[in-house]
Amino acid sequence: MPELPEVETVRLSLEPHVAGRSVSAVTVRERRMRKPIEEDFEQRLTGRTFDSLGRRGKYLLFQLDDGNTLLAHLGMSGSFHLRERGRAPAKHDHVIIEIERSEDLVLNDPRRFGVMRLGREDDFEELRSVGPDPLSTVRSAEDWRRHVRARRTPIKALLMDQKFLAGIGNIYANEMLFVAGIRPRRMASRLSRRELARLESAMHEVLDRAVELGGSSISDFRDARGKPGYFQIHHAVYDRDGQPCPRCSTTIRRLVVVGRSTFYCPSCQS
Repeated sequence: MPELPEVETVRLSLEPHVAGRSVSAVTVRERRMRKPIEEDFEQRLTGRTFDSLGRRGKYLLFQLDDGNTLLAHLGMSGSFHLRERGRAPAKHDHVIIEIERSEDLVLNDPRRFGVMRLGREDDFEELRSVGPDPLSTVRSAEDWRRHVRARRTPIKALLMDQKFLAGIGNIYANEMLFVAGIRPRRMASRLSRRELARLESAMHEVLDRAVELGGSSISDFRDARGKPGYFQIHHAVYDRDGQPCPRCSTTIRRLVVVGRSTFYCPSCQS
């Protein structure tokens, strides 16, 4: 599933081609997504103008000129593409949005776990449990420490809790903890002031660098132009069990935290 850096990469690649432009036509070829696409979706979206394109965690938010929002989530395998108008739809092209003075915006989703909904942003139940966005939320050091220490759970599990922080998944939780020098199973409530400061810094460092490099193309992730990300080249621990740590050459180990494969260096992380 795309994580925050991948979704932000998609947003950045789409925004210049949709912001300020109107929708001339909409074709829904498959409504059976995670939640069925409404029957009046095409009618309500056609003729509207995209004012801006935002993001909350892993959700894309296309702000419309009538005050409504097009909410989109890529699910497990979904992707947005900009495609030359008139080309024949590819397999799994479920929604095609024709945009004036631009190309078609196409949602392709083989597993159909994605979401596309129209409505008022405040009314979307999907957003009610989405926590603060780590790239845009500003917290004081005291507020950050208070929120983390209040949770009696492994720190890696907390980083991946979408109600606590939106958008961080398995890849980036592993990488953040390596940069911060903290083992994934450490209890959040037991982390020291210095460790929490390192972790907050590592969180921003890893996410900013990942966005700069276009995210991680582990399997088939591409931005809206079909360009892969390159952050996977810089993974220090994720999916590298049995390989030497890039910092100290100690063998990287694998364990399981909340059902997810977890990777760490036993020397660099304590």
